[in-house]
Amino acid sequence: MLVTTNAIVLSKLKYKDNDLIVTCYTQELGVVGFLLKGVLKSKKSVNKVAYFQLLSQLQLIINYAENRSLQIVKESKPIHVYSSLHTHILKSSIVMFLAEVLYSALREEEQNETLYSYLETALLWLDEQSDFSNFHLLFLLNLTKYLGFYPDTSTIDFPYFNLADGMFDLKEYGKSSVSGDNLKLLKELLGMSFNDLSSVKITGKQRQSFLNMLLQYYELHLESFRKPKSLEILNQVFS
Repeated sequence: MLVTTNAIVLSKLKYKDNDLIVTCYTQELGVVGFLLKGVLKSKKSVNKVAYFQLLSQLQLIINYAENRSLQIVKESKPIHVYSSLHTHILKSSIVMFLAEVLYSALREEEQNETLYSYLETALLWLDEQSDFSNFHLLFLLNLTKYLGFYPDTSTIDFPYFNLADGMFDLKEYGKSSVSGDNLKLLKELLGMSFNDLSSVKITGKQRQSFLNMLLQYYELHLESFRKPKSLEILNQVFS
């Protein structure tokens, strides 16, 4: 069965000498793995290796078989050519980090139009910006809406946030309770749009602390989630 779908590249892995295994989040099918045979060798291949950079947005024509673990891409082409995501060193660090987060968080994710639209528009926003140092914080916080554990804001005036249940509390509950600067920033970011991010003024140390809190939140709510290996690189470039 031929399926035409938009797709966002989450990971790529060299296989044997000339092949790539690529995982994408697709608009029509959710998470799909692909085997791109000979793509590293043949310059005449319809699937150019340059198309499959992390978080690239493509249109794929897939020769899809439900019982096959790795699908076959018959044709591929870029639908959005980024101007800076893969060439700006700070943005490319964010791309590497977010791709790893998404690969871990979306492992079992099925087709979801609103989630795909969020990823698509957020990445295009980042590509166009010159002030983006806090983008990944709001991106990860907003992503929890689509993954089912966005913070409950009904008691947002309470003095603690409980990571384990995703609610604001009157009392502190050990290591899962958030207070201080992280709580203040969490309340500031909730409901904020990307266009308002320039108003957020924090230090590199505060940014790192809040990001660690968000990753802990993901680990508590997603069984398969693991802290990204690229976190250390991201912290270094934004320190």
